[in-house]
Amino acid sequence: MTKLTTAPRDVFQTFMNFPLVEDIDALKADVAIIGMPYGSPYTIDELINDQTNAPTAVRRASQRISLGLDRYDFDIGGTLFDGQDVKVVDVGDVPGDAAGGHYGLAEAAIRKIRAAGTLPITIGGDHGIPIPIFRAFDGEGPITLVQIDAHLDWRDNVNGVREGYSSPIRRASEMAHIAEIFQLGIRGQGSARVEEVEAARAYGSNIITANEWQDIGTAALLKRIPDGGRYYLTIDADGLDPAVMPAVEGPAPGGISYRQTIELIKGLFAKGRVVGMDIVEIAPARDVNEITSLTAGIIILNAIGAAVRTGQFRR
Repeated sequence: MTKLTTAPRDVFQTFMNFPLVEDIDALKADVAIIGMPYGSPYTIDELINDQTNAPTAVRRASQRISLGLDRYDFDIGGTLFDGQDVKVVDVGDVPGDAAGGHYGLAEAAIRKIRAAGTLPITIGGDHGIPIPIFRAFDGEGPITLVQIDAHLDWRDNVNGVREGYSSPIRRASEMAHIAEIFQLGIRGQGSARVEEVEAARAYGSNIITANEWQDIGTAALLKRIPDGGRYYLTIDADGLDPAVMPAVEGPAPGGISYRQTIELIKGLFAKGRVVGMDIVEIAPARDVNEITSLTAGIIILNAIGAAVRTGQFRR
């Protein structure tokens, strides 16, 4: 049997030193951290890009986040697990395949994680990697997709590649189990041309620019997202302002703040059930004092803390 994940690369540590589980078939956990370094490149030079180093970088930086899970976190509102019996594990990375077979492995890994009743939190990799993740939820719809990003990601293809980092939301829109789509923090220029913007609007995507979010506030934004749903959250690191996450390939000023991000996460968990989450497009070589990787790790902890406090893991 082909192994779906391997131990984290280059480091002898997991995210936050949570236990490593290499056999997903034996998974028994509330949350599984999984790395997906490899996307679907547009050129041979992108086969191994800097984003492939991000799962390792975020794991390494996580060692600086906390002195212990018994410490009070003022962003979360207490200790991470709030006295509850919650188990978080790290299942390692989906290995790369030169022929692109890692997308199949990624989809299979998420299916097994979900079959175990576990919440997957994925560290990319570029923004192509949510595509196989979205496929893995085909039996769990309808799912409301929420994206934080500077860019629309609605290209049908680039250089004939249909599952690269400019296309994840276009591909999601073609999946029957994906219901409403909310694209938050959009700004500046990306790969979208007029035809992609028109296609997104014709689909009915809820495009909320960074300026609009900042004008109306997160509470008003959350009211636009249907209550009582099932949500998947995909976070492109360039959706946040470069002051918060500088280590990205496409920095765009005027982005989303850390506070807006964690308020959105807490709001989604309070509204219904978050079935999965990813954070992608971190380029560690561009980082400053590991601030991007640290922020990514802290965002992940806030998501776990929000899940704990909204009863997602109560048995």
